[in-house]
Amino acid sequence: MKNLTDIQFVFFGTDDFAVTVLKTLKEVGCTPTLIVTTEDTPQGRNRLLTAPKVKKWAMYEKITCIQPTTLTAKDVVQTLTDTASDVFVVASYGKIISNKILSIPAHKCLNIHPSLLPEFRGASPLQTAILKAETTGVTIMEMDQKMDHGPIVAQEEAKVPEWPLEISRLRTILASQGAFLLAHILPSWIAGTAPSIPQNHSNATFTKKITKDDGLLNLTDPAGLNIRKIYAFQEWPKPYFFVEKNSKEIRIVVKEAHIENGTLYIDRVIPEGKKEMSYADFLRGFKNDSTKK
Repeated sequence: MKNLTDIQFVFFGTDDFAVTVLKTLKEVGCTPTLIVTTEDTPQGRNRLLTAPKVKKWAMYEKITCIQPTTLTAKDVVQTLTDTASDVFVVASYGKIISNKILSIPAHKCLNIHPSLLPEFRGASPLQTAILKAETTGVTIMEMDQKMDHGPIVAQEEAKVPEWPLEISRLRTILASQGAFLLAHILPSWIAGTAPSIPQNHSNATFTKKITKDDGLLNLTDPAGLNIRKIYAFQEWPKPYFFVEKNSKEIRIVVKEAHIENGTLYIDRVIPEGKKEMSYADFLRGFKNDSTKK
């Protein structure tokens, strides 16, 4: 059986989840021979071309990184074929990987997915788990052509300090937990002794793509529902509500909130066109503006 540190793999990933996986794998002496990520994209108000988080990590660690527009391009297939690798590892890559690519490594392709498959397949497993306040976890699965569909190799429930919690914290916990789980099973997977169990597809549930409208809060809703929305949409599309001022709706983004004795308390906000402030300061300013009319 190969030692973990001797296993060679190509890593596919893009965002913070993938970076945490890479950092955790490095801690146990497991680093990829090649990293595949998505293209640089325009971001921010000035639409500056920005590298994915994984590319920045790869550059810092001096690991070769490629950003193919399409994985099936002849030169990309050749690069992946020529790169010494026992297995491909995928964690939050963001693109469909064809059978042509999945079939390249001798020991196939493993995916780290942040849910207890077959539950929460799709684009938003973290947000959905928070919104539904349901137990979640991480799954190592053998990839096939369908989304989050392949056989399960290993699975663990999330080891969280409390529930629900903010998406940034949940992502970090599950990415690190998933990387440790992968490191644990990888030698036996390469040796051909790790089992893979087909998913019960009749029990599959699916998550949806998050839209900007999902962040809208109704402050008359139950406190538990609103705090879960605040936690789930903390990063995007950001939780928000509207107040009326001078016959106009002003958008208020909620940055921090908590529940106390069953009541939702908003702590910090970003009013439209202004900097972040405490909600108490916003209410004082809003009240003073109203009395001046």
